[in-house]
Amino acid sequence: MSTTYTDVVTALLPRRLLAVTAVLAVSVAGCGTYAGPGNPVVEKKLPAELAANVTDGAKDVTVDTLVGVTAEHGEVTEATLTSKDAKQKVTGTITDDGWQAGERLEPGTTYVLKVTADGEDGKPATLSATFRTQKLTLDEQTYPAVAPLQGEKVGVGMPVIVTFDRPVTDRAEFERHMTVTSEPAAGEGSWSWLSNHEVHYRPKTYWPAGAKVHVELDLNGVPAGDGIYGQQDQNIDFTIGRKAVSVVDMKKHKLTYSVDDKVKRTIPVSTGDAGHQSRNGTKIIMEKFASVDMDAASTGVDSSAPDYYNMKGVKWAMRVTNSGEFLHAAPWNAGYLGRANMSHGCTGMSTADAGWLYQRSRRGDIVKFVGGSRSLEDHNGWTDWNVPWEEWVKGSALPAETPTPTPTQATPSSATA
Repeated sequence: MSTTYTDVVTALLPRRLLAVTAVLAVSVAGCGTYAGPGNPVVEKKLPAELAANVTDGAKDVTVDTLVGVTAEHGEVTEATLTSKDAKQKVTGTITDDGWQAGERLEPGTTYVLKVTADGEDGKPATLSATFRTQKLTLDEQTYPAVAPLQGEKVGVGMPVIVTFDRPVTDRAEFERHMTVTSEPAAGEGSWSWLSNHEVHYRPKTYWPAGAKVHVELDLNGVPAGDGIYGQQDQNIDFTIGRKAVSVVDMKKHKLTYSVDDKVKRTIPVSTGDAGHQSRNGTKIIMEKFASVDMDAASTGVDSSAPDYYNMKGVKWAMRVTNSGEFLHAAPWNAGYLGRANMSHGCTGMSTADAGWLYQRSRRGDIVKFVGGSRSLEDHNGWTDWNVPWEEWVKGSALPAETPTPTPTQATPSSATA
């Protein structure tokens, strides 16, 4: 028998070291499968695993929940989330790693979630869950009312006004879900909160004439703070008319009406007398009445006072303040039109001129009052354009972000003559 170099080395090694060497050789050989001819590597394919952020049988699920499902080792092929009575369907999107609902939930509702996925192993997997959301009273929900109205055509000064019937204390959370866009773009714009019940949106400068504006309030189920939630989403589309601006010069007793910065008519007027001065400032036409009753009691004048009045059927009236200032026909002041200020705060003109202006005016048109000594109070009407832009943006709950708007429909009421 011949002796090799390996035999010599092996003979010289201690027996214990030989044993360890043998174990290591076995271990190395067992670490993996040799990938060679006739012995390919086989990767194990796993079944799909589905998991949801709501559990079967859960109760009092909060309405701000966005239901989601994750899928491991597989892909979702179908998912539905509906109320148990099938009257409500929640939309959603299949994603790379599962499914995500696109809407929040309604209160006091039983929902059924069903999801199907194909696993890596080629076999289907399913998930189903039935759960119920928390109950909410009307006092625990806040409804957003918006102005302008759907499809309305308004003036270039019209703010988006959103009013809430229950207070919103988490203004930032709500504002994150409120957006305003326009085509053409109006440039920089911002929400500004007047109170927990009201928020306005306006651009830095007037809306572009002819712009199409879209307001999207994704507020349903959003926490408003103090246990109150948004009651409904709102999507409003409105358009901007031509740029119509009226300037009332109280010293010269005239109203100048311009369209797209071109004067169309100068109208003799009579504004508030020394005891009832009309207010200086930029006002917005808030509502229009072909005919309206005007009662001085609505402005705090007692019916027994010498300057009390109650006039029926005042024609072509357009409100510009909450306190009762209107533009309207005032044939009883015919001798003072263009000559003296003799009203109780309103801007009066002839019936013919008032009718002409009424037919050409829209809610949201600008009316600037100059030449007086009495200032327009904050929030006495839609006073948005009297606030400098630097101050306006401070009213946003998200000062570092770009904001958005909403509307309020005014109701007929008595006013000053």
